Amino acid sequence: MPVTASRAVLRQSQFLTRRTAVRHSSSTSQAASKASETASSTASKAQEGLSRVTSSAGPAISNAAQGLGNTLKKVGGRTGKVVSFIESLIPPTLYYSRVGLELGKLVFRGQNMTPPNLATFQSYYQPLLNSLRNPAASSSVSPQSILARVRNADKKQLALAGVTAAEVIGFFTVGEIIGRFNIVGYRGEPAHGHH
Repeated sequence: MPVTASRAVLRQSQFLTRRTAVRHSSSTSQAASKASETASSTASKAQEGLSRVTSSAGPAISNAAQGLGNTLKKVGGRTGKVVSFIESLIPPTLYYSRVGLELGKLVFRGQNMTPPNLATFQSYYQPLLNSLRNPAASSSVSPQSILARVRNADKKQLALAGVTAAEVIGFFTVGEIIGRFNIVGYRGEPAHGHH
């Protein structure tokens, strides 16, 4: 009889342990779900408050800017003309900056471009920073080392340097032509002969 009684007590304690574990696990999951609900509720309230502040601040800022613009327009003279000219430039500038941003995003995604990670960035710019901090210790910038690099360059590196130089010269030339609005020479006053 004592063996059966001890087995009954053991079964009873196992049953109670399982029941307690089930209760605790369900109460833990309930607490986790309550915490999740509270967090999402708080986040939604914060987002709601932020959107209210944003919606009320936007018109206030635009009204203040518009009032300032109207006041500056009333000045007249050269200042009024400058203000009107600058105001006329703002919409196209905003438009083309947004277009450029969207185009940049499309190119960035289309080419699967990613910004370099910090380690790559540091590996490229750390020697440059070290040479700027301590110019005497940097021997790779001396004229002899540069001349040695040029002498030891292979055909591929020389071709790459030549193509890069041609691109720089070409872009400079096109920029000069656009800046002058002329292919040869600058526009200016005709030469006056002083006799």
